[in-house]
Amino acid sequence: MKKILSLILALSLLLGCAAFAEEAPQLDKDLVILYTSDVHCGIDQGWGYAGLYAVKQSLSKDNYVLLVDDGDAIQGEPIGTMTTGEAIIDIMNAVGYDLAIPGNHEYDYGMARFLELTEKANFPYLSCNFNKEGELLFAPYAIKELSGVKIAFVGVTTPTTPRSSTPKYFMNENGEYIYTFMQDTTGEALYAAVQKAADDARAEGANYVIVMAHLGDEEECRPWRYADLIANTTGIDALLDGHSHDTEQVIMKNKDGQDVVRTACGTKLANIGALTITKDGKISSKLYSWNQDIAAPALLGLDNAASEAVAAASNVLSEKLKTVVASTTVDLIINDPYTTTADGKPVRIIRNTETNLGDLCADAYLDQSGDADIALVNGGGIRVSINKGDITLNDILKVHPFGNSLTEIEATGQQVLDALEWSVHAMPDQFGGFDHVAGLTFEVDPTIPTPCVQDENGMFAKVDDTMTRRVRNVLVAGEPIDPAKTYKVVSHDYQLLDAGDGYTMFKGCPVLQEAVKLDNQVLIDYITGTLGGVVGEGYENPYGQGRIVSVNAE
Repeated sequence: MKKILSLILALSLLLGCAAFAEEAPQLDKDLVILYTSDVHCGIDQGWGYAGLYAVKQSLSKDNYVLLVDDGDAIQGEPIGTMTTGEAIIDIMNAVGYDLAIPGNHEYDYGMARFLELTEKANFPYLSCNFNKEGELLFAPYAIKELSGVKIAFVGVTTPTTPRSSTPKYFMNENGEYIYTFMQDTTGEALYAAVQKAADDARAEGANYVIVMAHLGDEEECRPWRYADLIANTTGIDALLDGHSHDTEQVIMKNKDGQDVVRTACGTKLANIGALTITKDGKISSKLYSWNQDIAAPALLGLDNAASEAVAAASNVLSEKLKTVVASTTVDLIINDPYTTTADGKPVRIIRNTETNLGDLCADAYLDQSGDADIALVNGGGIRVSINKGDITLNDILKVHPFGNSLTEIEATGQQVLDALEWSVHAMPDQFGGFDHVAGLTFEVDPTIPTPCVQDENGMFAKVDDTMTRRVRNVLVAGEPIDPAKTYKVVSHDYQLLDAGDGYTMFKGCPVLQEAVKLDNQVLIDYITGTLGGVVGEGYENPYGQGRIVSVNAE
């Protein structure tokens, strides 16, 4: 009998311990993970950083709150350009970020500068796929523990980064890529990197795994879009996304058929993303949206640590940026003037359609080169519209915020034809490398499958000559382009010398002018000089002058 009682007691203890071991720790109050993405230096737009700080402080009264950023914070407005990102890091420190990941535009001031800024940040950067010669530069994940619950954050940056930033920043002096993002053509390398980070975090005791991603949903990012990643991994509870500036809230199945929450918050602090993990383990996402014409800091008169940091950074620049340098009698656009989305938001067309602002920027390059035959300006480098009225220095700096420089090369007509084909390869979808042109005109049929072939890094490799080209009837100064003839082509160093947006066909071309003047100065000098300080005549049509004609399009 004693033996039986002992066995029963031992079994009871064993079962009790097993039940205790299987019982996961629970939060004693809800956790709200606030996140931002693609702020692009919009420090006082939408919610503004002061509004973000206020939201964080308010939610912290009754919840655990963590604040993270999904990349593209330090570039996009004059305050970033004129401080090479430092002012933004100062502000993010004041707001109190816990974690961040690099977006593709974190590298736009050069690799050395970005790494220097990460040292200045009071928060760590994460990335499980950013490496130098095979070695990760940042921790792949970080774990935050709250009331005994461990939440892991895995960082991942789009493998399109070398193409969508400046390729040379990722190369050594011999032009060889030494900084990479696990960009194989199948996506398997990226999936494996994220899976390893998630598995390692789980092995370390993580109860939840949250991916902080700068991947997006754009077709040109396949096979590295958020949906591709989720569908090919397991063990991820949620994915906070950026890069494509969308605001989609999605629940989709992972590789094992389990639900994963994907959330994105747009750009310029119009929304603050919020992922909530409740005390009973339920996960949901929402956006705190600011839909007023006046930004939150101004309308609410916010005065806090973030507003003080924004003011300190802004005061240095404000007077100079207010300088009126010209005027325009027409609205110069990047968004469709007549069409909006179902929820009333603007439809960006600068990356797949000719516009009057695109024409103006291309004309400026052609004019300021002095002797070029053809000008090309990528739509992804034309960031904001200019409204009718006075044009300030700030307006022009916002149009061209990247600090690229006028460069002129000699290229054959065949290279130009290949460049045009690459320019329109994503149509009707958007592509940052969609070129606005001056000195030439052409037709494009976007219903034909693109004949462009990409290499493993997503760069232009060749045109498949067994397929029909989309581009036709190319005229240079009114004459059919000659594939064997040499033309003088002007653009910026990003596209012509650094293969930005994948334009590899110009590699090795003779350079006639290199980094002559900054892109925003090109635009200023054209408007104030050649146009006499007034934009209007010839730019009345928001859809441009008919230089790029889409045929057979719906």
